[in-house]
Amino acid sequence: MPRTPIATDQAPAAIGPYSQATRAGGTVFLSGQIALDPATGALVEGDVEAQARRAFENLKAVCAAAGGSLEDVVRVGLYLTDLGAFAAVNAVMGEYFAAPYPARSTIEVSALPKGAQFEVDAILVLP
Repeated sequence: MPRTPIATDQAPAAIGPYSQATRAGGTVFLSGQIALDPATGALVEGDVEAQARRAFENLKAVCAAAGGSLEDVVRVGLYLTDLGAFAAVNAVMGEYFAAPYPARSTIEVSALPKGAQFEVDAILVLP
């Protein structure tokens, strides 16, 4: 099955040898998004909630570029440098997703690119 890269200037450009997302059939695999401002490429200032909002906005933009929306997301991966921020990130995620919620994993990691506190990736299935 061929892979089709997805790209948008409404989300940060890839900072390595990968695509913002890749479509295979009706499934879109979205690369991890951290809280980079797509206009400047700089990490947004603020707490983990501000970073989570920017990362989800970036994810939302890549979903749109793929022809879908957050409503089409079936799985989300959350990565935090401090699992103590779980409740705050969970609340922000609730601003972006409604029931039925996607499947999810939440993992504490020792570090993220650019010193970010939060990263999100996802799998989108297009109708």
